[in-house]
Amino acid sequence: MARPRTASRSVENPSLDGVSLQQFLEALTDPVRRRAVAQLAAAGEALSCGTFVMPVAPSTATHHFNVLREAGVIRQYYVGTTKLNTLRAEELEKRFPGLLSSVLAAVEREGGAGEASLGG
Repeated sequence: MARPRTASRSVENPSLDGVSLQQFLEALTDPVRRRAVAQLAAAGEALSCGTFVMPVAPSTATHHFNVLREAGVIRQYYVGTTKLNTLRAEELEKRFPGLLSSVLAAVEREGGAGEASLGG
């Protein structure tokens, strides 16, 4: 008997047209989420969820990634069973000119993506 095919995994990434400035800013108020965004920006490429340095449990990290995705800050997609994350920098620049770069500059001034930005 043939093994049933499994459906490919997918993640729904919102259009930035439906993301408000309020939603974008609220997503970045949390220092753990700012740290994740700074790590993505510094990497300059897609990162799997497990490669981020985060001071929270994996289930809490999943929540933070969901908030960032729903606010249009990151795009998530699967390659096989690995969920990858990319920063939607170009799209965000068009939607909210200069805002992401300002946030990233502030994160860098406050200690970068390391423990100092979390007070640890």
